[in-house]
Formats: sequence, C-alpha cells, structure tokens
Amino acid sequence: ILPLVSVNQILLLLLVLTVCAILYNKVHQVPLALKNETVDLESPEEMEEEIPVVICAAAGRMGAAVAAISSIYSNTDANVLFYIVGLKTTIPHIRKWIENSKLKEIKFKVVEFNPMVLKGKIRQDASRPELLQPLNFVRFYLPLLIQKHEKVIYLDDDVIVQGDIQELYDTKLAPGHAAAFSDDCDLPSTHEMVRSVGMQNTYMGFLDYRKQAIRDLGISPSTCSFNPGVIVANMTEWKHQRITKQLEKWMQRNVEENLYSSTLGGGVATSPMLIVFHGKYSSINPMWHIRHLGWSPDARYSEQFLQEAKLLHWNGRYKPWDYPSVHTDLWENWFIPDPSGKFKLTRPDS
Repeated sequence: ILPLVSVNQILLLLLVLTVCAILYNKVHQVPLALKNETVDLESPEEMEEEIPVVICAAAGRMGAAVAAISSIYSNTDANVLFYIVGLKTTIPHIRKWIENSKLKEIKFKVVEFNPMVLKGKIRQDASRPELLQPLNFVRFYLPLLIQKHEKVIYLDDDVIVQGDIQELYDTKLAPGHAAAFSDDCDLPSTHEMVRSVGMQNTYMGFLDYRKQAIRDLGISPSTCSFNPGVIVANMTEWKHQRITKQLEKWMQRNVEENLYSSTLGGGVATSPMLIVFHGKYSSINPMWHIRHLGWSPDARYSEQFLQEAKLLHWNGRYKPWDYPSVHTDLWENWFIPDPSGKFKLTRPDS
C-alpha cells in the first residue's frame, strides 16, 4: 500500500497538470481568434483598389462595347467598375444586354450623356458623319461623368483587351500631366502598316496648317500625333488645368474658322486633344494600343504580333462587326450575342 503522502502528491500533481492544460488552451486560443479577425478586416475584396473603365455604348454599335467589356472582364482578377455611357434612347438596350448575358456578374454603372453640352461646338461635316456622333466627345467630359475617382481609364468601343487591365491602370503619369496616350510613331512594327494604308501619324494629318490660328500654335507639322482611343487620365490634374474648357474653346474656334475636319486624318474629336495636350502628356506602353486594324480590309498584322499585343484597336472605317474587316476572329472571341436580337454581325454569308 502506497503511503498517504505519496497519494496526496500524485493527486496534487494531476491537479497542477489539469490547471496547466486549461491555461495553455486559453492562452493559445486568443491569438487564433485575433488572427482570424485580422484576416476578415483586411480581406482582399474590401481593400482592393477599384479600377474605373469608361466605355461608350452607341446605337448601332453596342456589340462593340459588349465585346470590349467581355474581353476586359475575362482577362483580369482586378476590381473593375465599368462606367457605360449612352444616350437616353440607348441605355435600356445596353442594360438589358448586360443583365441577360454572362456579363451580369460585372460591376457597372450606366451613365446618361446629354448631347446638349455640344450645342454650337461641332462643325457639321458630311464626309464622315459618324465621327460627329455625340458619344465621340464623352472623353472631353470625363470629370463631369466620373465623380469619385482620382485615376480613370477611357477606351473606345472598337477595342479588345488581351492583357490584364491592372497593368494599363498602373501606367505612371508624370507630375503635372492630366493624361497618358500612345504616340503614333512609337512602335516600329506598325510603321509598315501605317504607310500601306495611308494613315497619318503627324500633326499635319489632323490640323490645317494653312490657317493662321494653327500656325500660331508653334507646333511643327511633323510632330508625332497620338491616339486618344485609349486614355489613362488623372482627374485632379484634368480639373486643375481646366482641360474640358480648353477642349471646348478649340471646338468653338473650329466651328468659326474650320481649323480641322474629318477629311483629315482623325476627324473632329482627336484634333482638339492634339492641341490641348501637346507636350503635356505621359506615354502608354505601345503594346497597350495596337491600332489601325480598321484602316484597310486588306492590310494585316502577323498573327504572332497580335497574340503578343495587350490591346487591339480597330480604328478606321472597317469595323470587326461589319464586313469587310480584318482579324475578326480575335474580336469575335469576346463578342456576346444580343439577347434581344437587335444587334447582328455582318458577315459574307449573313
């Protein structure tokens, strides 16, 4: 028989071990709870920066906006908020298209553009009337349409994005610059295409240097132009420099003096931007704006080059939803048919 002292010692030891076990559990549960709370508070969904992307949805070419949105959404994990800008008559159509397709998962806001802001600022031009559509000038009024964002991406509707839009959004803008564009002389691989289709890539192709007001700008006609179909914009600088007011001033001067026209290279929306932003813009990576795909139904880029491109732009007359056009397969990869059946692709066998 064990002595009484030994039994008491064993019982005391067991009691001590039990107390230690209870304290151990309590002490080690607290950090776990705190860790879980920290993960919840800093969840990527809540902390992730929102990337605003502005795209217009014009009557007769809404399929373009849908394809562009589809390509962006499918190629990024970023937190993208689409601002889809339309006229009062087109907004119900584009909203129904998105809400009744696989794009119903996207984050988007539909913004109505009032064409009355353009009254008296557009010179009528019969040679290419499509360039005078009100939504072509939405890019002039970005701060009026987008209120809460410091940095904004604007894209023409006739683009397809093959890269991660986060990369474009991360484009660095130099201090004092309200926007970044792609130069028309920046990518040697496109030079042959530019020459073959007669595309202008200097200020001479957009402004009428016979006019004194243009010569007074002191801009050499051989200065390389840029394409405003892809813009990364700083809204604070845009407002500080009163960019919209400057653009409107040149629109009104064109009405009075015919300083540029759509018979020249890029029509009436590019020219005032070339004037206002001359020497005051940052550069977008050239692979983020491969353009001129719509300038000829015959001229083609190499397939390898197009596969490497981050963004494709069918600027010009020959759009990928119409016929004839080039590289339509790359565009159709992202097209989503119109649930209402109103928008249809034009194809040789249709």
